[in-house]
Amino acid sequence: MITIAVDAMGGDNAPRPEVEGSVLAARELGVRVMLVGQPHAIRTELAKHDRSGLKIEIVPASEVITMNDHPAQAFRRKKDSSVHVAARLVREVKADGLVSAGNTGAVMTVARFLLGTLESVDRVALAAPFPNAKGGVSVLLDVGANVDSKPEHLVQFAVMGEMYYRATFGNRKPRVGLLSIGAEESKGNELTREVNERLKNAHMQYVGNVEGGDLFSGDVDVIVCDGFVGNIALKICEGLAMGIFGLLKKSLKSSLVSQLGALLSQGAFKGLKKTIDYTEYGGAPLLGVRGVCVIGHGRSNANAIKNAIRVAAGLAKAHMNEKIEQELSLVTERA
Repeated sequence: MITIAVDAMGGDNAPRPEVEGSVLAARELGVRVMLVGQPHAIRTELAKHDRSGLKIEIVPASEVITMNDHPAQAFRRKKDSSVHVAARLVREVKADGLVSAGNTGAVMTVARFLLGTLESVDRVALAAPFPNAKGGVSVLLDVGANVDSKPEHLVQFAVMGEMYYRATFGNRKPRVGLLSIGAEESKGNELTREVNERLKNAHMQYVGNVEGGDLFSGDVDVIVCDGFVGNIALKICEGLAMGIFGLLKKSLKSSLVSQLGALLSQGAFKGLKKTIDYTEYGGAPLLGVRGVCVIGHGRSNANAIKNAIRVAAGLAKAHMNEKIEQELSLVTERA
């Protein structure tokens, strides 16, 4: 049975969504969940749910890393935080993966230093899945684990992103593109031009440079960029989605349409909302660390936690790290 350690104290509304999401995951996915955090608070939330027959246990942690804590300082000073203890469970092979909706910088710092990185990986990468216009899912990485990256780092991101896509979305030959300011090879900066040349020789279906508009086109499955650009792109997309939802909601309320038309519009609105709802994707995996680590939004609800556990369990079952090591070894040999 796959075991996932959940940082029960990390999110904005912890531990309520963490506990409820863990109960849902244990019931629907058949996984074992270790809820890490302050026992009294976790037990209070667990008492609200029927967990008979479910494999859920509580692992005590006396400290909590808040969203306001500085990642490096929190790593050094809060050694018994819920995310520290959860990461140690993975390091000690008592859990197959870690899920946290806590302070992203702190979770990444803890994962990198307590779990360590894979032997062939120089920099870890945060991969963000999102829906595209063709009804599928595209993945953007890195979206914030690294501010500055070298060409070899982006090549590794491409390999890790492709392996993650294969394992999670079932596509054996995902199309990989490099985010740039134009599709032509001459476009871009020094970094993207060198990465483009290197990816041409990589063992993957590389389609070349792609533009910002291709993030949602569905013509490419894995989009590679450095963390600075990726984080800005991700935040713009999130803000745009929220803005569009606000405008649609306002339009539905104010439009002078027939009652039937209003009902149909509301049905379409709900369908669209479900399609692009971040909670359906769970969270972003931190690729390149030893073990599985999935980081969710701070505002994650129970559905998001459940799906983050689903993603973590899927990556553990797929032996993602072993496949990344094998593929990166081949890339190194070719280079």
